Amino acid sequence: MRALALAAALLAAPAVAQNAHGHDGGINNFTLVEEADITRFDGKWVANWEAQGWIGSDMDKFWWRTEGETKGPRLEQSEFQALYSRNVAMFFDLQAGLRHDIRPDARTYAVVGVQGLAPLFFETEAHAFFGFKGDVLLRLRQSFDLRMTNRLVVQPLFETDIYLTREPERLIAPGPAIIEAGILTRYEVTRRVAPYVAVMFERRLGESSRLARAAGENPGGWSIRTGVRFWL
Repeated sequence: MRALALAAALLAAPAVAQNAHGHDGGINNFTLVEEADITRFDGKWVANWEAQGWIGSDMDKFWWRTEGETKGPRLEQSEFQALYSRNVAMFFDLQAGLRHDIRPDARTYAVVGVQGLAPLFFETEAHAFFGFKGDVLLRLRQSFDLRMTNRLVVQPLFETDIYLTREPERLIAPGPAIIEAGILTRYEVTRRVAPYVAVMFERRLGESSRLARAAGENPGGWSIRTGVRFWL
């Protein structure tokens, strides 16, 4: 009997170890609308959205994300990504797929990068985009949550786009071209729904800023955004 019990325990050990790491093979899904806000900037109402989600197992997922901006009635910027995501390390996924932009002009990129939770609980996204028109850029995003109370959360965040090619039609020069940083404060009415206020600084940098000014465009600045964050 002891031999049978030992054999059963040995046979069960791999399954127990797998479940301990969360890889149960079940199909799940998740959708998060991180930003749905409106602000007034440069004399116009500006609306921003950013959402992402996935469907799949702990190891393999189809991941999607979209973001964009409207200024008044005009769609200024819009992109959609469709990615295959594979868990390759504790808290980190390797991702690859496609990105398609509708505005400011229609174009498509191949995408490769990583997403996950870095040390000190920094939510981190780092992706490279290889345009089918020859343009190449890198994007880095980081944020972390400071829970002030059980419902009040302060979230510092940072994002930068680094272009490796020149795109004069988009007023972009090589180098760190666009930076966005700020502090978002949200109140979780429920765990799923949280209105927020964000103080943001968004600006073109260096030669990209000079190209924008030469074209009569505002290179950016400070804004206050109000919106709601929710997940399904």
